[in-house]
Amino acid sequence: MKLLNIISAFSEWTDHLLTRRSARTGRLGALRLDAYRSYGTAAKFYIKGRLMADPGIAPQTAADSRWRNFRSMVRRFNSREIAGADLVAELPDGSQHLVTTDDEGYFTLIIEFTLIIEPHALPAPASYLWYPVPVRTARLPTTYPLPDAVVQASANVLVPPPSAEFGIISDLDDTVFETLATNVLKMLARTLLSNAHSRLPFVGVAEFYQRLQRGRTGRTDNPFFYVSSSPWNLYDMLDEFMGIHKMPPGPLLLRDLSIARPKTTPPPGVVGSAALHFAHKLHEIEDLLTTYPALPFVLLGDSGQEDARIYREVVRRHPGRIRAIYIRDVQVPARALLVAPITEELKVEGVPMLLLADYADAAEHAAELGLIAR
Repeated sequence: MKLLNIISAFSEWTDHLLTRRSARTGRLGALRLDAYRSYGTAAKFYIKGRLMADPGIAPQTAADSRWRNFRSMVRRFNSREIAGADLVAELPDGSQHLVTTDDEGYFTLIIEFTLIIEPHALPAPASYLWYPVPVRTARLPTTYPLPDAVVQASANVLVPPPSAEFGIISDLDDTVFETLATNVLKMLARTLLSNAHSRLPFVGVAEFYQRLQRGRTGRTDNPFFYVSSSPWNLYDMLDEFMGIHKMPPGPLLLRDLSIARPKTTPPPGVVGSAALHFAHKLHEIEDLLTTYPALPFVLLGDSGQEDARIYREVVRRHPGRIRAIYIRDVQVPARALLVAPITEELKVEGVPMLLLADYADAAEHAAELGLIAR
């Protein structure tokens, strides 16, 4: 791990060097401020985003060739981040908050404020549950000879209403759409050569997720959160995919590609890349459960990676908080065998976990539990 951290640090240093050189020669181009969809409460907002040079990715279409998708993907990962820039976020109570981008151009704000919002009284159904938070550049670093033009964006923050019955936390890869994560080469090909239009969701997943969002009341009150080990570089593609296929909108909680020490300690026996995957997802899920202490949750994942073990750990650390767990079967027998003993363990905890091949089975099970209307 120490060697990997050294390699990561060297990679970041060379990346900053190339960015400064591009800025000096006038080849860096315009800046782009990404403000990711996030979440909060009536008294606290969590805001995250990234400042970088605009990679110049053309709009995605269903007619795009694999070669065009590949070129767009290369631009996503060959990003030129702007470190050390000061940004200002303005919250609904009128307060302004300063944050500085880190070495990878990311910024993170966790802010408590004074105005108590009524989450059930938003001005229009189009923004139901969502609060826009304007973010803009305030000062660019002197290490980059960049224009002084202000770059701005709006971070949409999800605030669940008091009427929410439960929250839903879902994985993406091999849970919502197929990525073949159990086969590295096929996964890379699927990721690099596709776009938001050419990727297709699994049959029935959008309908089931919409029913979970409506719960028993029929109102879209139940908040969705998507926790994935996919890198932030794919945010724009994943966000567009969710809209195209009418998935319930929710924060996308992805992972930084840089190698770093895990934020949460995984259980013994989980090492290497699996440990980073495990730690990232466990950390994000625990943050959500801590943010909404009165809200129970439904968890969705797949048998291809560590989801079953991660969710077992969540149940152990937060007893009484999980209503049900649904694991999509990726049709790899060895992976399914690992899920079976965890299912039996969770029965003792009173938490049903279903290994399923069809989301219609999940819907039937959820209806029996009283999570959704029949």
